[in-house]
Amino acid sequence: MRARVHSPRSPNAVTGRCRLRAQTRPERFAISVTRINGVELYYELSGSGEPLVLVHGSWGDHHNWDPVVSALAESFRVLAYDRRGHSASERPAAQGSVFEDADDLAGLIDKLGLAPAHVAGNSFGAAIVLRAATRRPEVFRSLIVHEPPLFPLLAGTEFDSALAEVQRRMDAVVTLLEGGDDKDAARLFVETIAFAPGVWDEQLTPEMRDVFIFNAPTYLDEVRDPDALQMDLKALARFDTPALLTSGTESAPFFGPAVDIVAESLPRAERLTIDGADHVPHISVPERYVELVGAFAQTERSGAPG
Repeated sequence: MRARVHSPRSPNAVTGRCRLRAQTRPERFAISVTRINGVELYYELSGSGEPLVLVHGSWGDHHNWDPVVSALAESFRVLAYDRRGHSASERPAAQGSVFEDADDLAGLIDKLGLAPAHVAGNSFGAAIVLRAATRRPEVFRSLIVHEPPLFPLLAGTEFDSALAEVQRRMDAVVTLLEGGDDKDAARLFVETIAFAPGVWDEQLTPEMRDVFIFNAPTYLDEVRDPDALQMDLKALARFDTPALLTSGTESAPFFGPAVDIVAESLPRAERLTIDGADHVPHISVPERYVELVGAFAQTERSGAPG
């Protein structure tokens, strides 16, 4: 495993403070819906080159990747999609699982003829990517994940008290969701877990707030899934494909150690810390994120050491 810190090459690179914004769509842009594992999934394809699949985290949808899609599409055939239950994709009535999400990811890559693909995931999307890597490794050209919330890996460590506080905040959000108060639950999640106080009113557009509220029930589905935050490290050790695992210097302190544990399990992992980035680097430092994804793909392509 190689570990390093990724710093900006230009003094004009954006800072680690989250800046939520929309971007224009790239040229050669196509949208569609296809049925995967019995569920209709919405997706968007843009650009040309080697396939790159983007997997969003909790509460969001494919628009989470808007700050980087146009730039990535200059070098890749970019696939961004709404996971089952989210936004424009179908929402099944039954309790879901991280395994279904992982199988949807692999199935969509297969259906669109994109295998093997570079696959990038953020937060819970990163956990899904790692699950897919253990179940369908043949669809991967490489794996790129940022801060999967695999908190059970840190049980019995110095982070127990901090994670207990996170759990308390999550429980408060779940209580509101179980009471049907999706709007207040979304606001509480944004201001106490995902970002910071004031972000809901001061930084999120009405459209962004609507996405959080609409997708609120999917979070309840995730927290009720006993396998959602678990990871089979032995199965992951059999994934013999290049992998890039990242965390941000501005993220909560427990994400980095969890990423370290996952990276140590992967035989071909590069471990990188992104200077100035937080839990959503494609939003907080989009130019830097595009740069590191492109550089990693180029390294993987050439077989050169990183």
